[in-house]
Amino acid sequence: MKLHMIGCSHHNANVEVRERLAFTPEQARRAMLMLRENFPDMESVILSTCNRTELYTASVDSTSFPTHHDIVDFLAQFHQLESEDIFDNVLERTGEDVVRHLFTVAASLDSMVVGEAQILSQVKQAYEMATDADCAGTLTHSVFQAAIHVAKRVHNETNIHQKRVSIPSVAVGEFASSIFDRFDDKKVLIIGAGEMGEETLNYLRDLGVHDFSVVNRNLERAEKLAVKFDAKAYPWTELVPQLVRADVVISTTGASEPIVTYEQFQEVESKRFQKTLFILDLAIPRDFDPKIGSCVGIYLFSIDDLQKACEKNRKARELEWPKAEKIVEKETIRFMTDLHHRATGPTIKRLKQAADELKQDELRRLLNKLSDLDPKLQNEIERSFDRLVNKILHPPLESLRDDMESGAPGGLLDALKRLFRLYD
Repeated sequence: MKLHMIGCSHHNANVEVRERLAFTPEQARRAMLMLRENFPDMESVILSTCNRTELYTASVDSTSFPTHHDIVDFLAQFHQLESEDIFDNVLERTGEDVVRHLFTVAASLDSMVVGEAQILSQVKQAYEMATDADCAGTLTHSVFQAAIHVAKRVHNETNIHQKRVSIPSVAVGEFASSIFDRFDDKKVLIIGAGEMGEETLNYLRDLGVHDFSVVNRNLERAEKLAVKFDAKAYPWTELVPQLVRADVVISTTGASEPIVTYEQFQEVESKRFQKTLFILDLAIPRDFDPKIGSCVGIYLFSIDDLQKACEKNRKARELEWPKAEKIVEKETIRFMTDLHHRATGPTIKRLKQAADELKQDELRRLLNKLSDLDPKLQNEIERSFDRLVNKILHPPLESLRDDMESGAPGGLLDALKRLFRLYD
């Protein structure tokens, strides 16, 4: 069996790198289908958020599994990049480390904002997409379902998620509050109608904002979100007029290119007359051209600008950190133990059955020759045969257990099957 993950996140790659490697939902689905075509025996799940892009792959048959370089090459070719340009920007995890990492991610312990709830939803969506595309399988089903269970345990058994914690809440609280003294008189524009937009609306409503506008390419989705907050929904053609009237803009689309270039913003700037505008660009790739931040009166922040503020959020939850890590570690050990058992259990069972059949045959042959044998002596002979078989089997089974627990590719298990002819 083989578990593998390559990817990048806010820990090891800046926003410029992450936006080059990001997947839209449609791109993720297409990439997984291409992987299945290239490697029919491999399972895959792609998790792509504003802070990370991670490609999880797995296979029961480790002999036909692609190499790390193969998967990096695929990732580069899909995004029309050179492999050497991204090789140093992607991290690799294998075996047990993949499990521990995914559990940590799903529990939001690896998030920029520790304790934010959105990542679990994103993990679920990634897994569901892989399942719908028939790209998930035995191993990915197991590890992603376990990750969801671990995230719920961390949420229920620790205070990591205490109060509302999210990227928008940290961004608005840290940056927008330094620009505006009050929010109840501000006009807020949300671009995009996903979960991040809704979370932002929730937070700003608590700050007293009541003038909300939502612009989305899909007007129906914008209207559904607007109804929840007594906001106004506008079609995409109204983006420029809404940018002109807004005081605060939160952009969270899944566009693959900037939705507002520097040149396009000139029209907006000319109509605002240097009125202060706070723009929080939470999209990856970014929705607003970074050069827009140089315009007079424009305060443009991207996801990577939150690092320092998020560190304060992390420290505020340090007391709960050991509890959460303990849950992740225990669940990782439990999962790997179960995985090893499922991998080796059938083979061990067949090996013991084969050894027991040979033992019984030899015992019958011996006891038939020893007529009128004392029952105590017969029992001692049978126990001696049992001990002999157990002692012979112990070293290979112990080596097999060590081999699997070390995250080895299962070569010893295959060898054991061939040596003892333990066919499936």
